[in-house]
Amino acid sequence: MTQPLNTAARRLVETLVMNGIDRVFCVPGESYLAVLDALADVRDKIQVIACRHEAGAANMAEAYGKLTGKPGVCMVTRGPGATHASIGVHTAHQDSTPMILFVGQIALTDRGRGAFQEVDYREVFGGLAKWATEIESPERTVEVVERAFATALQGRMGPVVIALPEDILHEEGGPAPLKPVVPARAALDPAFAEAVRERLSKAERPLLVLGGSGWSDEATTAIGDWAERLGLPVALSFRRKDLISNDRPSYAGDLGLGPNPKLIARVKDADLVIAVGARLGENPTQGYTLFTREQTAAKLVHIHPGAEELGRVWTPLLSATADNSLAALALSTIEPGRTWHDQAAAAHADYEAFIQPVEVTGAVNMSEVIRHLGEVLPADAILTNGAGNFAAWLHRFHRHMARRTQLAPTSGAMGYGYPAAIAAKSAAPEREVICIAGDGDYLMTGQEIATAVQYGINAIVVVVDNGTYGTIRMHQETHYPGAPRTIATDLKNPDFVKYAEAFGAFGVRCERTEDFPAALEAARNAGRPALVHLLTSAEDIAPNRTITGLRSR
Repeated sequence: MTQPLNTAARRLVETLVMNGIDRVFCVPGESYLAVLDALADVRDKIQVIACRHEAGAANMAEAYGKLTGKPGVCMVTRGPGATHASIGVHTAHQDSTPMILFVGQIALTDRGRGAFQEVDYREVFGGLAKWATEIESPERTVEVVERAFATALQGRMGPVVIALPEDILHEEGGPAPLKPVVPARAALDPAFAEAVRERLSKAERPLLVLGGSGWSDEATTAIGDWAERLGLPVALSFRRKDLISNDRPSYAGDLGLGPNPKLIARVKDADLVIAVGARLGENPTQGYTLFTREQTAAKLVHIHPGAEELGRVWTPLLSATADNSLAALALSTIEPGRTWHDQAAAAHADYEAFIQPVEVTGAVNMSEVIRHLGEVLPADAILTNGAGNFAAWLHRFHRHMARRTQLAPTSGAMGYGYPAAIAAKSAAPEREVICIAGDGDYLMTGQEIATAVQYGINAIVVVVDNGTYGTIRMHQETHYPGAPRTIATDLKNPDFVKYAEAFGAFGVRCERTEDFPAALEAARNAGRPALVHLLTSAEDIAPNRTITGLRSR
């Protein structure tokens, strides 16, 4: 039987090309062979990067979406492939990142039989994705994929999951795509902007908080200039430190884990908080303790692209549904008739004091290591990380000087940083990309170094090895003090230099702060994927903290 020329699989790939997708991250599977075959015909337009694990592929797609603003595309097979990839979907949802996960599926004719690796993806991903669906009519393939792009990009950005029954992929695919999807964006009501101007004109201690995704460079520059012109202190939300340059005189620091206590005091003392794009979730609000609902009702102006986020936790004084960039551009035209330059200067001075190097007990001082990175890397270098207390050093001591230089999961996902670095270096090969990873964090996805070597993606990873799941051990010693009760947190690690070399990458070992500059330089000049094995003390778990007894310094 002759296959139709324009199959559903080919229509799907045509829609990806039409919408500017230039790479797909995948682990191949027999359930979507027809799509892989269609991708073979567009090698000049879409690079297919085959990964070693679906979690790596999904994390790469999420990072690509975060970096470029276009949906990151991941393709995996059914059952275990999809469930392995669910971590990337969860991160994309928590981080408001546009992403599309295509999952090969059993044939429609076998649905409900408990077929090999059968899963109901609407049910499994219904709570993780913005939309989870299955293409059941091949002639509607383009319609469904275009809706996926629109859903991923509109309102609060997020992930979409599309199941692809293998039998329909070979059938006639219906109409071809006509044009790229252009997401609808809501502008800020001029009357709302005037209400903000009026409130701002009466504020004695205002503060601007920026967060979320979907920002344009024009908008972040405009609102940064506006805050600088007015002397309005600016705080950035958890893991959004690259929205404006941290050297701006109005920059006050970021609201995340282990924040500057003086910034927390400033937020609590503010009589007007203008939050644009930030959801004001658990981490930036310090476990929902930064405000009371009575306080937000009197001082919070909350602007967010997703209407469902407004009033979700905090009762606002004023709220508006608007695209982050359009809202920022509108706000940047407001002239309240007064300035607060003394407050901005004080806030920035507090930030500068907070990022000065600290003392440690071991031979490697991570505050000095991170400072060195900032001194030698170009301003547009991309820093990535996963989850663990090691990341506190990076977030506290690194100055982000340019946009799109931070890729980190607000979801708190371990194993994210290294796949994110591979995706970033793949999408922007002209830029330097450094991943800072914990030892436990890295080995969750470290096998993707094989992917980096195979495709010549020369990202660098610094593995911060303290031989323990340090965050969990820290909590064990905090909550169950006294006789040693730590359990399941010690790690027996490999020789990471030999590990890297076994894959064909470069590896170098470093055991002292003063040796790090040479190790980093060797990695930067290696001409291939590189790993710096940085051995640190478990005592130096995070800035101003040790594991044993959590002694403050």
